[in-house]
Amino acid sequence: MSEVTNTTHGPFYFILTGFPGFEDIHLWISIPFFCLYTISIMGNTTILTVIRTEPSLHQPMYLFLSMLALTDLGLTLTTLPTVMQLLWFNIREISFEACFAQFFFLHGFSFMESSVLLAMSFDRYVAICRPLHYASILTTEVIGRIGLAIICRCVLAVLPSLFLLKRLPFCHSHLLSHSYCLHQDMIHLVCADIRVNSWYGFALVLLIIVLDPLLIVLSYALILKSVLNTATWTERLRALNNCLSHMLAVLVLYVPMVGVSMTHRFAKHASPLVHVLMANIYLLAPPVMNPIIYSAKTKQIRQGITRLFLQRKVH
Repeated sequence: MSEVTNTTHGPFYFILTGFPGFEDIHLWISIPFFCLYTISIMGNTTILTVIRTEPSLHQPMYLFLSMLALTDLGLTLTTLPTVMQLLWFNIREISFEACFAQFFFLHGFSFMESSVLLAMSFDRYVAICRPLHYASILTTEVIGRIGLAIICRCVLAVLPSLFLLKRLPFCHSHLLSHSYCLHQDMIHLVCADIRVNSWYGFALVLLIIVLDPLLIVLSYALILKSVLNTATWTERLRALNNCLSHMLAVLVLYVPMVGVSMTHRFAKHASPLVHVLMANIYLLAPPVMNPIIYSAKTKQIRQGITRLFLQRKVH
């Protein structure tokens, strides 16, 4: 293994961890991971292809769904190289620069997932509560601006934490507790005052991880109020069914996120394996489940996928 040196003397390697206590069966563990990564890549690529090739799906709801699929694809491709090379080839070293690059994209896409789900909740609110103004409010130009705002928000959120961490010396153990580079993992290896980093991290938690779900809940409270005022149960059920896929996607993101936070706070002395499993569920659940949810619950997506495969079969 390459020699590890301090940041003050030059570049060094972080050391990744797979599944503690199960190193002998990493090859077997790689099989379900390979399957999950394959499902995520194929599922999200299919969603993007269907939306791109079907003119009838060039609507606000599906344009936001394509943003979600792109985000999930980015999140998958960010962790795939280090996870699979560790499980397949036991390559545990990752350079300083590569680790920070993964840190940037990993947290950037995680924040983007939350931001896109917030935008999708706004889309559902307008569609149900302001149906007559839906087309005039959510124009293609407005959706493009929302997408650009999401990218800017996430980049501006992650960059300061990256630079704040990068300026600090890493002179403790360089052993990370996951098979990818997470901020909360890397910060424990610093041997300097991290109060500024901690306060900034706390501000990010409030502005994104707490604010986004609160705004999503608010949008659904307004949707529910509007739905309950509609004339018939059939209309109510139809309106709620239109939101079901999005509600499931929100749960798939935030339930594991809360689970990871609770584990870090209240189960600090639990087996390292528990923390590794929770972190992997948090990062893999949305990219794997979102394409399945939208394919199963959205008739237009199902029909588009069927047509896509029939066309390929003919050719």
